[in-house]
Amino acid sequence: MKPFKIFLVEDDPFFGETLKYHLKLNPDFEVLLFQTGKECLDNLFQNPNIICLDFGLPDITGDLLLKKIHQINNKIPIIVISGQEEIEVAVDFLKSGAKDYIVKNTYTKELLWNSIIKIRENLSLIDEVEELKEKLEQKFSFEKTILGQSEAIKAVLNKINKSLSTNINVSITGETGTGKEMVAKAIHYNSDRKYKPFIALNMAAIPKELIESEFFGHEKGAFTGADQRLIGKFEQADGGTIFLDEIAELDLNLQSKLLRALQEREVTRLGGKGVIKFNARLIIATHKNLKEEVKKGAFREDLYYRIVGLPIELPPLRERGRDVLLLSKHFIDLFTKENKLKTISISKEAKDKLLKHKFPGNIRELKSIIDLACVMCENNEISAEDLTFDSINNNTDFFLSEDKTLKEFTAEIILYYLKKNNEDVVKTAKQLDIGKSTIYNLIQSSQTKKKDLNENSYNFI
Repeated sequence: MKPFKIFLVEDDPFFGETLKYHLKLNPDFEVLLFQTGKECLDNLFQNPNIICLDFGLPDITGDLLLKKIHQINNKIPIIVISGQEEIEVAVDFLKSGAKDYIVKNTYTKELLWNSIIKIRENLSLIDEVEELKEKLEQKFSFEKTILGQSEAIKAVLNKINKSLSTNINVSITGETGTGKEMVAKAIHYNSDRKYKPFIALNMAAIPKELIESEFFGHEKGAFTGADQRLIGKFEQADGGTIFLDEIAELDLNLQSKLLRALQEREVTRLGGKGVIKFNARLIIATHKNLKEEVKKGAFREDLYYRIVGLPIELPPLRERGRDVLLLSKHFIDLFTKENKLKTISISKEAKDKLLKHKFPGNIRELKSIIDLACVMCENNEISAEDLTFDSINNNTDFFLSEDKTLKEFTAEIILYYLKKNNEDVVKTAKQLDIGKSTIYNLIQSSQTKKKDLNENSYNFI
């Protein structure tokens, strides 16, 4: 452990040695004694953790020495020790940046000891906070958070970069397991709000009757069971970011209350009367198509336009090509590091197997597969046999589950991708490498069949 270096600047040799001896009783303290201000200034290159200086030195006054020290390094805490008991002198020193002012008397040793211990604890807290901030920034840097070299992921990174220059709302869409919350955190921790709170709330995980209280908070006695005040998530997120995951699951009645809160930038706790202003950036996420939810009447159109902001669509893992291998290596490195294992590699056969899998569970599924493979592998190499694909909704053999004609299979494939692309005919035609007329004919045929079915149903009534 690095010693805590203390400079003692005291022209009285006996008093200085006494203080030095007392402080060195702590084995963590390294104490250097100087009798003039010049000696102190000449040795500042040693970067002391704290300086204790006498007010009345033979070559310079204490206030002038304090100023000179701060001109060289204004982060060094300074304690002034003086024989003067005037309050005005002490106040002047504290205004000038001294951390403490101690009067010379029989209690000086104890007062100085306590003051140094307190300052040291504060410095440790500051260092700890700075270290945590640095780790946080590294953890959520784009390069370490959103891995990939595919064109699909590059487009996502481009939009994330654009989101950082303003406080525009961000709406993140994508299948389950594509990393929507990770992207939200990357945006927050790379924005100018990174040192403020990131508050996440999952609409699907909270009972409907509790969401309003979670949003806006409540006062004690607001309802049965409210035995104390609760600060709502919007209030907690003030100055930072609030992330509303699975926003499409929000009840219509609560959607109107959310809209009002976002429009007015204020909330009122349940059972409360005062209005509470908040300043939080909004990021929302959903695996559903919000436009379709609006058309169905399940989501308010006015709320949709209020929250959509900058849309970021996360591609499914099956559309990211060799990013699968890059992510696999990342998860292997994480697992081996966390479990103190030797380096693990992936065989060519295992790589080929990973590239062929469709990953309905996306990145979350991949991590689960890799973690298990790291445990099951022999000789520190993952083989194809070590990769267990146990997807709940594995679509690998989806089209082989029923006996159909080639024409029927083709129609299903086209309709599947058409729905996935939000009815975008041009995008679907390009993706499947077929003519647009083929898709238009299929749509027309499907609508005709649907119409005939409806008419036949009507005739039965």
